[in-house]
Amino acid sequence: MAKIPIKQYAFRLLVFSIIISALTVIMQWQYPQYSTPALPYIVLFFFIITLFTLYIILRNDKHRDEKRFISRYLLSRTVKFMSCLLFLFLYIIFNKEDKWRFAISFIIIYFLFAIFEIFALKGNSKKEKDN
Repeated sequence: MAKIPIKQYAFRLLVFSIIISALTVIMQWQYPQYSTPALPYIVLFFFIITLFTLYIILRNDKHRDEKRFISRYLLSRTVKFMSCLLFLFLYIIFNKEDKWRFAISFIIIYFLFAIFEIFALKGNSKKEKDN
């Protein structure tokens, strides 16, 4: 496997997070009755957790092979999923009046960041095959 530029992914993730943040601000401004006040924290949470999981997957290692990549990917998915469940349940426990708006916003942003991750990793694998 070729060396994977994690700084490039971190920059793309930052740009993507800024775009999602701008959309959440517009959502809160246009439709405050449908949006949760925790939207900025959801985006920040996903920025941090996605950066961490991409680091787990893409970090440099002397032993680069496909099996290790797959095990790292599965580890990152497990860490991300468990962190998301914990974050979701803690918020719902402490803020019962906002639970539905928060849960729906959380799931939408979860899928947006998951799609970003898929395209980021898939784009890299195409570049490696072309080389």
